[in-house]
Amino acid sequence: MADSGLGSELAQIQQVYDVITEYLVKYSFQILGALIIFLLGLWLAGKASTMVEKQLQKHNIDVTLSTFVTHLVRLLVIIMVGIIALGKLGISVTPMVAAIGAASLGAGLAVQGMLSNYAAGITIIVSRPFVVGNTISINNITGQVKDIKLGMTFLTNEEGELISIPNKHILGEVLHNSFANKLVELHFNIDYQTDPTKVIELINGILESHPQVDKQCPLQVGINGFNSTGLDIGVRYWIPTASYFQDKYQVNLQLWQALVDAGISIPRPAQQLYIHQ
Repeated sequence: MADSGLGSELAQIQQVYDVITEYLVKYSFQILGALIIFLLGLWLAGKASTMVEKQLQKHNIDVTLSTFVTHLVRLLVIIMVGIIALGKLGISVTPMVAAIGAASLGAGLAVQGMLSNYAAGITIIVSRPFVVGNTISINNITGQVKDIKLGMTFLTNEEGELISIPNKHILGEVLHNSFANKLVELHFNIDYQTDPTKVIELINGILESHPQVDKQCPLQVGINGFNSTGLDIGVRYWIPTASYFQDKYQVNLQLWQALVDAGISIPRPAQQLYIHQ
């Protein structure tokens, strides 16, 4: 009984071996041709993506958009070559496409949120409301764009925190883009007896001499208003987001020292108390 069972297993193994051998002998040229086509396709996909990337860089296209386009070109070439290789093996891709379509429909319903992030990411990359290096504010979150992926946009701030925002929460919202800089707004009072033009010239000189203050954006210094304490002086200027607080504190210190050296005092609210017997 044991010998007959062992003989049956050996016969099945021999049958499988014969089928594999026959298939390899019969379709060896097709398999070799499909493999060569696929390998050449991988090489062609790399060459095509590299050529597209160089052309995009030559025309100064944004790095985010150029990366997306080069990856898309590489993927499309690989898909086309894969279809050709499967056709070489005599495998029809029509049933596979139908099956993939049906599976994609079911998967799309299951991962609808993820797909909406991807769709929003493609829209952001193509329309480019912001690019890597810009400073954006959205939903009370402000940071400098570090990377843009299909599903997520990553921001960073001066503290080194990494902020991940799903792209579906960016598209359609009110977006503030101040590019690489961030606005500094400052207010302080001076006495009514102090000449405001002298103070304005002093502040403009400090801002124009500071290396981190963006000179391409207009420096705005003037009388913001009038109050019971004195003249309200307003100051507005732009500095890099990456060093926002550091540069702001340096400018504030220089402004204070300049006001003290010029003998300009900042008035403080005073209260008078009357005591009646």
